[in-house]
Order: sequence, then structure tokens, then C-alpha cells
Amino acid sequence: MTLKLWAALAAGLTLNTAVLAQAPAIDWPAKPIRWVVPFPPGGAMDAIARTLGEKAGKTLGQPLVIENKPGAGGNIGAELVAKAPADGYTIMIASIGMATNKPLYGKLNYDPIKDFAPVSLLAVVPNVLVTNATQPNVKTVADVIDAARKAPGKLTYASAGNGTSIHLAGEMFTSLTQTDMLHVPYKGSGPAVADLLGGQVNYMFDSITSARPHLQSGKLRALAVTTAKRSRTLPQVPTLAEAGVAGYDVAPWFAVFSPAGTPKPVIAKLHAALTEAMKQPDVAARFETIGAEPVGSSPDELAAHLTRESARWSKLIAERGIKLD
Repeated sequence: MTLKLWAALAAGLTLNTAVLAQAPAIDWPAKPIRWVVPFPPGGAMDAIARTLGEKAGKTLGQPLVIENKPGAGGNIGAELVAKAPADGYTIMIASIGMATNKPLYGKLNYDPIKDFAPVSLLAVVPNVLVTNATQPNVKTVADVIDAARKAPGKLTYASAGNGTSIHLAGEMFTSLTQTDMLHVPYKGSGPAVADLLGGQVNYMFDSITSARPHLQSGKLRALAVTTAKRSRTLPQVPTLAEAGVAGYDVAPWFAVFSPAGTPKPVIAKLHAALTEAMKQPDVAARFETIGAEPVGSSPDELAAHLTRESARWSKLIAERGIKLD
């Protein structure tokens, strides 16, 4: 996501009070709405859904009930929603996996573009390149690149698993810097960070949500954020592009989708409730604690964003020969 697009979408949040007032008067929702989170509780995705769901439910007059359906990189939950009735009573929060899972897995039981109706981009949660703070000679991104070039294939970077944004951020880094570093996948960010703290791996492009406590304690050192602009949470940390990796931009995003064919008046009412919720001060405060930066977008803007993201990640995944099945 480019800096200009991100700023434009964020600015669009200010318009949504009028949108909410103009949302069509329809007999929806008449019962609770199931909000599928295709990953386990506890992460940024789950926190964003629960925070916005509580607020939007009050606006809509019906609760948004969070239902965690983890597994297969988000594919289990996505398939469930793709095949659900298109009546507005089943929605999903999704991440960058909507753009990466098709080229990663090869065969899916759903189409990330054709089987869903976009509602809105919600937020971006930057990743941050971190290293163990005890490493005295690693203070900048240039230090990482220099060390990697001196010892091809020897330095390691951990991830929360193959195909995650943390893994792909590392692939983007080695591609643009023309370095050779060994990817070490883990089953989740927790064990990956534990080994980074223990010195078993050298680096990680971790989510700010996961890395922040260890940055605050001084155990990890932040070298750069992966997004095109600096993070509000870590304003003193440069972007990778600022640190010398020209063209680097990995912005892990979160968005809402419903099954394809959901009536447009339902989409409009849901969109208005969610984007209005993002303007509330307590929501902004909660987002700040997990490093999430509100975006907001129209359904058409989300559709265009997904198309662009699918193209760019498909290209990198093919170039790097990454496959998960």
C-alpha cells in the first residue's frame, strides 16, 4: 500500500458520519451477525474484530458475535464464509492472506476475489525488523545487509510460519537487497520471538503487536518498519525504504468481507457502522495498544486494493518459488 493511498483512505474516515446517516433504511440486521475470525484468539486480527464488533453492534442494534475458525493459513474460515448465505449475517475479517493464499496454496476451495463482497479496509499493523538487543554490531539495516553479504546463507530470520506476512516481509527484503538469509518458520509468533530472544535466530520481521512488549523492555532492538511511512507506535524507527532498501513496502492489512452477492444496501449499512466505530476515541486507543493504524475505505477501494495486492504478491511468490502444498 503506497503512502499516498494510505493517507487518502485514512482521510476518508472523516466522511463516514454522513455516510452513516445516508445508509439505506432496510430491515437488516434482524438477528445477531456472525463475524468469523480465521485465526486463533489473541492476535491483532482478533483484537480488531472484537473492538470494532462491540461498537458496530451497538450502532446496528444487533451483536456481532466473534467466531474463531483457525487453520490452514486462514483458509478454513475463508471457505466457510465463501459458502455462507449472502444475507449479511456472516462476515469475515481477513488479512493479506486474501492476496497471498491463492498463489501460495495453488488450489483453494474458494476464490478470494470472486467469492467475496468487499466491505472496508479496517487497519494496517506494520511489521518491524527486530534483532536481539544484545547484538552489539547490529544497529542499522545497513549492518544487516553488510553481515548477510559477508556470510551468504548463514544468517537466519524467524517467522510465524510459511506464507505469513512475517515470512513474506523477509522474502521481500532478501529479494530487494539481493542477500541470502535462511528462513526459519515457527508455529506462531510466540515461539519465534522466544528463539530470537534466546539467540537461536538472528532477525525477525515481527508484527508490532507481538514485538512491542520486548521493545519496551529493551530485549529487542527495532531496526526499521516495513510500511511505506513510519508507524505512529514507533515514530522514531525509520522505514526500510528510508534505511536504504528502495521500493520496500509491506503493509499487513485487515479488512472485512461478506459472501459474494450480499445486497448492496446491507454492505452500505455494515460499512457505515464499522467505519464510524473507527472514529471513536476508545477504539483509537485500543488500536494504538496493538500498533494498529485505522484506514477505512469504500467497498470499491477495497476491491481495487485486493486486486493490486494479489498481483504484486503473486509475482514475488512465483519469483521466490514459495509453495505451501
